[in-house]
Amino acid sequence: MSRTNFEQLLEAGAHFGHLSRKWNPAMAPYIFMERNGIHIIDLNKTVVKIDEAASALKQIAKSGKKILFVSTKKQAKDVIAEKATSVGMPYVNERWAGGTLTNFPTIRRTIKKMSTIDKMTTDGTFANLNKRELLQITRQRAKLEKNLGSIVDLTRLPSALFVVDVLKENIAVREANKLGIPVFAIVDTNSNPNDIDFVIPANDDAKDAIDVILTACCQAIAEGLAERKAEKADEKAAQEQAEAEAEEKPRRQRRARKNETAPANETAAVEAAPEPEAVAAEAAQTEPAAEE
Repeated sequence: MSRTNFEQLLEAGAHFGHLSRKWNPAMAPYIFMERNGIHIIDLNKTVVKIDEAASALKQIAKSGKKILFVSTKKQAKDVIAEKATSVGMPYVNERWAGGTLTNFPTIRRTIKKMSTIDKMTTDGTFANLNKRELLQITRQRAKLEKNLGSIVDLTRLPSALFVVDVLKENIAVREANKLGIPVFAIVDTNSNPNDIDFVIPANDDAKDAIDVILTACCQAIAEGLAERKAEKADEKAAQEQAEAEAEEKPRRQRRARKNETAPANETAAVEAAPEPEAVAAEAAQTEPAAEE
């Protein structure tokens, strides 16, 4: 079953492309028609592409890897933050810092500055600073939080990039292509889909359209995370059972050895006991001696 449908996307305005004079010829396969100088996107293909992207995102999430969501345009800022946060994924919605992917170690060092400043607030260092120094550090912390606070938990390069508006986020797309990171993107009629691994042809300016597409993709990610959690629980239960069996095995072996030695001891005791006839004969021989 499809995660979205034609009517849902139509109502959200996902079919509206850009002016025909601004189109990118590479988007021709995804364009249904032109009306009043505006290209209309084929939503039937959009539905299929959303399902393909959602399936791939689900597998990435199931493997425990991170997906970085990127959109710094006004219409998508809040939606990106909300959807990415709901599935515990990092996102960039303020400003893409050049080298975020290609120069990731430097970005990580910059992020660590926030931790250093936070330690200064708790170890009493702030008490020894004057007002000017305190104000500078506070402003620096606020700036870092605004631009990089949403990727604090990104300790390694993401396994995928999800982009809204590939023209605006072209630097992020180029960095991902350079590193071989797969790119998922909502691509409008004025953009080039050739650099995108999973193209979702749709209006990248309509907030409702962005919301519908991100909801479907994040739902797939949530399913992948749930399946991963269930698999981990099953593995943990199986491991605990194996450990319990390993602890029980020596006990069973000791009980088996004990059961094997018990019948042998009983047999030896029976063999060592004198027969009744021998006892009677011995008693008969000793009675006359007693009379004498």
